[in-house]
Amino acid sequence: MARNVEIKARVGDFEALRRTAERLTDRPVEELHQVDTFFNVPRGRFKLREFPDGRGELIAYHRPDESGPALSDYHLLRTEQCEGIKSFLTELLGVRGVVSKRRLLYHIGSTRIHLDQVDGLGSFLELEVVLDEGDGVDQGVLEAGSVLEQLGMADAERISCAYIDLLAKEGSEPA
Repeated sequence: MARNVEIKARVGDFEALRRTAERLTDRPVEELHQVDTFFNVPRGRFKLREFPDGRGELIAYHRPDESGPALSDYHLLRTEQCEGIKSFLTELLGVRGVVSKRRLLYHIGSTRIHLDQVDGLGSFLELEVVLDEGDGVDQGVLEAGSVLEQLGMADAERISCAYIDLLAKEGSEPA
């Protein structure tokens, strides 16, 4: 099972944050459109992430709903059979909801910086500090804090849950 430390926060000035991330990054930005279909499961969260080119990823993860840095354990399986898998899982588990977003992906060291524009919710920053097998959670928490400071987001309003949960709390219908 892979692990990372995550922090999610609301973004006020998306363009300013984008410019800062571009200055700090050590790789070219990736522009992604992702549609995440969440399925009903008894524990954790389980989704099929679809990309416009037909590729997809099945992602099962467990992360506590905390506003600070939180450890996320996850499994990821890439697929090119999104339509069939979605139909199968919909019949088997039922759909909890759908989240559609445009994502800018930047990298600083072992941190993935996601600048997300989520349909029905607005703009967000999500940091994922990828932990190698021997890395402790404390290392990830320190790196996440450092990247937040570099981005000027140390005092940003933190989000403690997944976008799908936020859509449900705010009474929005997922896309």
